[in-house]
Amino acid sequence: MGQIEHIAVLGAGVIGASWTALFLASGRSVAVFDPDKGAEAAVRKYVETAWPALEELGLTERAKPDALRFETSAGHAVDGAQFVQENVPERLPIKHQTYQEIEPRLEVETIVSSSTSGLTLEALQEGWKDPSPFILGHPFNPPHLIPLVELTANAATGASVLDRTEAFYQDIGKVTIRIKKGMPGHVANRLQAAIWREAVHMAVEGVASVEDIDKAMWAGPGLRWAAMGPTTLFHLGAGEGGLQAFCDHFKDTFNGWWDDLGDPRLDDNSIKLLVDGMAAASEGKSPAELSAQRDKMLTAMQMATRPLRS
Repeated sequence: MGQIEHIAVLGAGVIGASWTALFLASGRSVAVFDPDKGAEAAVRKYVETAWPALEELGLTERAKPDALRFETSAGHAVDGAQFVQENVPERLPIKHQTYQEIEPRLEVETIVSSSTSGLTLEALQEGWKDPSPFILGHPFNPPHLIPLVELTANAATGASVLDRTEAFYQDIGKVTIRIKKGMPGHVANRLQAAIWREAVHMAVEGVASVEDIDKAMWAGPGLRWAAMGPTTLFHLGAGEGGLQAFCDHFKDTFNGWWDDLGDPRLDDNSIKLLVDGMAAASEGKSPAELSAQRDKMLTAMQMATRPLRS
């Protein structure tokens, strides 16, 4: 992907900062815009903190850690960029305003990929005069450690944009999926929303503590799901009979469980229950300390599983 040498990152919160670290590690130069006065210091600190993990994962062979600059507007940031990763707040007016500012300044072949986690491609395209350069490239947090990127394109997307975007992301170590039908939350967020809904339901019903429900996930199915997806794992669950045998044996069981799943809502009472439960589970550790612990484990998991996937 030699034609993508310079990247613009619009929006430098946690997602934008993480993307910036990964892009720099991949040997690209990066221009960043965020209106927050503290954004530059925060991004530079984030890159510095993320760098050891990127080195350990072997993602810095082409690295340009100093090839980073900050611009005073989104328009200036995209000047000369062959790829733009947009991470501005999840509000349509803000995103549309950003697209209207940058569209006249884009080079002919420049791709603009949005990290949006919940908005649809069609809604975002309304902010463009010509949406052909635009695609959804939704990562999982933190993007420099979690490989997944969910790609969404449609008939208004340029003919080569999906293939070129996918090739670029794969070149920097990402694992991509193509979403054929747009839905709010895409694929992975809907899966985790379904799991969390049942976790909240069980906490509200007093089935187990917030800490033990989380423990049931990371010490149980979470380990298997880090290796293979649920359908593949159930395919293996019936031995040589595969998924057909599994479904024949367990269909009534799963239908019964599905009928019994909860439908909670995040109201004041449930939120307090979760917050209090999280306070007890975290044992006084700050979010920053827990994030550092998470990132060390994610790095170790990637190192352990990468040879098996190659």
